[in-house]
Amino acid sequence: MTDTALQKELKDFLEKYPETRFMDVFTPDMNGIPRGKRIQKEEFGKVFGNGSNYCASTVLMNSMGESGEKIHYGVRDGDPDIRSHAVAGSLAPVPWATLPTAQCLLELTDFDDTPYFLDPRNVLRNSLRHLGDLGLYPVMATELEFYLIEQDGNGFKPRLPTIPGTNLTQDGVQYANFEDLDNVEPFLVDLDRYCSAQNIPAGAALSEYSPGQFEVNLAHVNDPVLACDHAILLKRAVKAAARKNGLAATFMAKPFAKHAGNGLHMHISLLDDDGNNVFSGKCADGDFSDTLRHAIGGLAAAMSESVAVFAPNANSYRRYAPGLYVPAAPTWGPNHRELSMRIPVSSQKNRRVEHRVAGADANPYLVVAAVMAGIHHGITNHCDPGPMIAEREDIKYRETLPIRWPLALQAFTAGQILPGYFGKEYHRVFSVCREEEADKFHSEISDRDYAWYLRSV
Repeated sequence: MTDTALQKELKDFLEKYPETRFMDVFTPDMNGIPRGKRIQKEEFGKVFGNGSNYCASTVLMNSMGESGEKIHYGVRDGDPDIRSHAVAGSLAPVPWATLPTAQCLLELTDFDDTPYFLDPRNVLRNSLRHLGDLGLYPVMATELEFYLIEQDGNGFKPRLPTIPGTNLTQDGVQYANFEDLDNVEPFLVDLDRYCSAQNIPAGAALSEYSPGQFEVNLAHVNDPVLACDHAILLKRAVKAAARKNGLAATFMAKPFAKHAGNGLHMHISLLDDDGNNVFSGKCADGDFSDTLRHAIGGLAAAMSESVAVFAPNANSYRRYAPGLYVPAAPTWGPNHRELSMRIPVSSQKNRRVEHRVAGADANPYLVVAAVMAGIHHGITNHCDPGPMIAEREDIKYRETLPIRWPLALQAFTAGQILPGYFGKEYHRVFSVCREEEADKFHSEISDRDYAWYLRSV
C-alpha cells in the first residue's frame, strides 16, 4: 500500500470517527509483547505518511522491558531511531478507551525504506519468501488459550466458575462446559464487541481443560503475517475485556502448577499458484500427499532448534508435562491430540497440519517463521518424518526435545536450519538476547529457594 493509500485510510477513518483524540501505535518485541506509545491527533499524519521516528531497540526488549546489554543494538550503538509506518488495514477504534482513541500496528524500516531486519514481522516475511520462490502460499489460522484470573487472599487464582444460583465457586476441569461460558458471558460479550470493532476474525470460544481457562479460534487467512497480526490484536482485546470486567487475563504458558498450560496452535494448508492444496492427495501413510509428509519431516528436523522460539521464557518450559496434550517429541499422525503435528479430520480441499508445540506466550511471528522454515526445509529436501502414530493409538509420553531453557537455547544457537530463514544476524541476536534473559532469571533468588533450603540446609 502506498503512502497515498495509507493517507486515504486515515482520512476515511477520521471521517467516520471525527472525535478521535489519541492513537495507540505499537509493534511486538522479540517476546511478542506489544510496545509503543500513545500519540495525539497532530501526529497521526506522520505514521500514515512518510513515517514517524521510533526507538530501534524496542523490538529487542526482554520480558521486563529492558534493553539487552550483550548486543550491539541498544545501549552500545546509542539506541538510534528508525522509521515506523502504519500497517495497512490495522487502523481501528479502541472501544475500551475512556477518551476517543484509535490504534494501529507499526512496521519498521531503516531511513532508506529498507525493511528493518530486527522487526519480527520482517523475520517472518524473510522465512515466507522461500516458499514463495517455490510458488507455494500458506493459508493458516491460530488458536490461543488463556486464563482469566482474579485476586484472592493469597495473591491470585483462576477465575473459578460459580455454582448456579449461589456465590459458591467450584474447582474442576469441566471441559467444554457451557455453564463456564455463561459464567463469564459479560467478558465474552465485551470481547466480541471489541473484536468486531477492530476487525479481528475471532470465531469459536471454548471452555478449556482447566477452570478459568478459555480458547478463542481465529479465522483462516491467506497471509501468515496478517494471521499473526490477528493473534497480537486478539491478546490485547482479551486483556482489555478482562480488565473491563474486574479480571485479568494471562497468556503465560503455565501460570498454575496443577492446571493445564496455555498453547498456541496453528492450522496450516499450502496452496500452489492455481489455488490447489498441495497437502491433499494419497501417500503410503494415508489420505494426504507426500508433500505433506515431507513438510512434517522438515518440521520434525527443525523442531529441536525451534523450541527456544516456541518457549521463549522460563515459565514456558513448565507447560511441557505428560497428560495435558503438550508433546515433547516430534511425533505426527492423523486425528491425535497428543502429537506435535496432527493431521485433523478434513476434506482434500482443506487438508492441513496442526502444529501444537508452541505456548501462548510465544511471539507468533517468530513461531510461524520457524514453522514455515521447517515446512520449506522438508519439502525441498524430501525429509522423511519417521513412523506415523495411528489414530487412537495409545502412546507413552516421550521427551526427546530440549524442554529445559538452557538446553533449548543451546539447540537454537547450534541450529543449522533456522539461520538461513531468520537471517544469520537476527538468529545470533535472538540467541544472545534470550541467553541474557535466562542468565538474569536464574541469578534471582526466589521464595522457593528459601522455602526449600533456608532452614533445612
